[in-house]
Amino acid sequence: MTRLDLNKLQSFILVARERSFTRAAAQLGVSQSALSHTIRGIEEHLGIRLLTRTTRGVSPTEAGERLLSRLGPHYEGIALELAALSDLREKPAGTVRITAHDHAADTILWPRLSKLLPEYPDLRIEINISYALVDIVAERFDAGVRSSDQVAKDMIAMRIGPDLRMAVVGAPSYFATRAKPATPRELAAHNCINLRLPTYGGLYAWEFEKDGQPLEVHVEGQLICNTTPQKLTAALGGHGLAYVPEDLVLLHIAAGRLERVLDDWCAPYAGYHLYYPSRRQASPAFALVLEALRYRDSPNGGPSSKVSSPIGS
Repeated sequence: MTRLDLNKLQSFILVARERSFTRAAAQLGVSQSALSHTIRGIEEHLGIRLLTRTTRGVSPTEAGERLLSRLGPHYEGIALELAALSDLREKPAGTVRITAHDHAADTILWPRLSKLLPEYPDLRIEINISYALVDIVAERFDAGVRSSDQVAKDMIAMRIGPDLRMAVVGAPSYFATRAKPATPRELAAHNCINLRLPTYGGLYAWEFEKDGQPLEVHVEGQLICNTTPQKLTAALGGHGLAYVPEDLVLLHIAAGRLERVLDDWCAPYAGYHLYYPSRRQASPAFALVLEALRYRDSPNGGPSSKVSSPIGS
């Protein structure tokens, strides 16, 4: 039997892991038809079906699962060794994949990491926007961004930003016919803009604290969004109250486009942390990203204790 092209086997591994020709083809930079032809060629060469194709997706057969379990770790080892070769280069190279939601990406990740790109032309940074509690190991991300209390105990967490606050805001047109709430419980009488959480599918409960006493409020309203910018746009349009990071609305408040309520119920909380597997061997590219993101104003510049926060995912 003639040998199989190793690149073709890599294509099989990616399709089997992604359970999708579409996603695998996008990562490989080839067409779906070309990838499908490659997989059929492997199956014909081996004389056995490796993947089951249905209208709902792709799944490995028993033979496919066996091949994936045997080959997968070897390919991961090869990838790590190739990444390690960048130690021998003059400048770090390779791809660093990070998952975060839009607020963290816009206010921390992009402002800092964009400065690295001109100096390190062989460095690639992929920022994936997601509000889900992503399993970075299963999804093959190098790191993720969450508030400290959401980081799993088996992960290393490094603080990358200052303490944050949330704000409840509404447009002057909204308050023209409604009394401003004095306590979070009075939100029951208001049209609040909800956030749908992808991980569990539920609506995010607004979290408050006063005099050390936390309070969660499940609000109601006509509009449900799945990103913070959507909520802010709706609030600016007078469609209801929004619960959003304070730094996003300060300029709107100063300009009179929004009015803030329940300010004394919005306590500071620990800011964003970058987390990654403790067993991960840092490549030069990843080490470069870590150093760029490290929060310099924290007491020790490193991991901080876990503090509850109202940034849900």
